[in-house]
Amino acid sequence: MAKKKAPKKKPTNNTKKRTAGQKIFRFFWKFILWFNIVSVFLVLLYKFVPVPYTPLMAIRAIEMKAAGKPMVCSHDWVDIEYISPNLQKAVIASEDGKFLEHYGFDFASMKQAFDKNQNGKKIRGGSTISQQTAKNVFLWPGRSYIRKGFEAYYTGLIELFWSKQRIMEVYLNSIEMGDGVYGAEAASRHWYHKEARSLNRMEAAGIAVILPNPRKYKPVNSTAYINRRKATISKYIGYVKLDY
Repeated sequence: MAKKKAPKKKPTNNTKKRTAGQKIFRFFWKFILWFNIVSVFLVLLYKFVPVPYTPLMAIRAIEMKAAGKPMVCSHDWVDIEYISPNLQKAVIASEDGKFLEHYGFDFASMKQAFDKNQNGKKIRGGSTISQQTAKNVFLWPGRSYIRKGFEAYYTGLIELFWSKQRIMEVYLNSIEMGDGVYGAEAASRHWYHKEARSLNRMEAAGIAVILPNPRKYKPVNSTAYINRRKATISKYIGYVKLDY
């Protein structure tokens, strides 16, 4: 007489919970793994290849469309040899005086900015050129802790894989320098009707001074405040050495 098969045991509630937890863990593990693979790949790719388009360019285009304006994106990549040293020095003098010394983060400036923001009404940033490059190329604008976390991650990657000269090259070719204007070459032609390699000190200082808010400020026909800042930055350009 054939033996009857024992009925299969139903999974207990503990087993179900454990299985669901394992699935969630596996999903997040795969997400983190693939995110790291893709992000490292992009950073390595942009070490050699010009950055064709950035998230900010897409966001600005959508904003223009929503406002009923024509979608303008003026962006002409040029190698750093074709960008005036005056502009390279101007953004260091204006945005990140320790750019050639730090490894992506200037903690003293960040603390100073934090203290000033706590005591005053104006929000002052403490981001380095490396952090701004990471944000401009890979991320979206904003002040959330999540975005800041991603920014720190990408800043570490580009400092690890790129040279300081490459960071400067990508920065000056990707940053917003006017309404629908991105990069040094497009900005030079838009504001001064000349090539980026031909910028003199005052013109370079004019572009550098508008970077905190390039859709509000103008390097030409400027306000008294902008003119004072231009004069100050132009003066400090002579003290910056480009030891890439």
